[in-house]
Amino acid sequence: MKAKDIRELNLDELKTKLTSLRKELFKLKGEARTGRAKNPKRMREIRKDVARLLTAAREKKYDLK
Repeated sequence: MKAKDIRELNLDELKTKLTSLRKELFKLKGEARTGRAKNPKRMREIRKDVARLLTAAREKKYDLK
């Protein structure tokens, strides 16, 4: 996801997206441990998206713009 798109989401949407990405990351980590990972690069993308979501949530919480 792009930072611009993330900043347009409200806090509830950010929380929902964050939860779904964390679940997906958990599944991918399990697949990587068992050697069945189809796209290991996706884990890195998800971690970066989680960081972007957390940053945007903090910006909205403290009204940083």
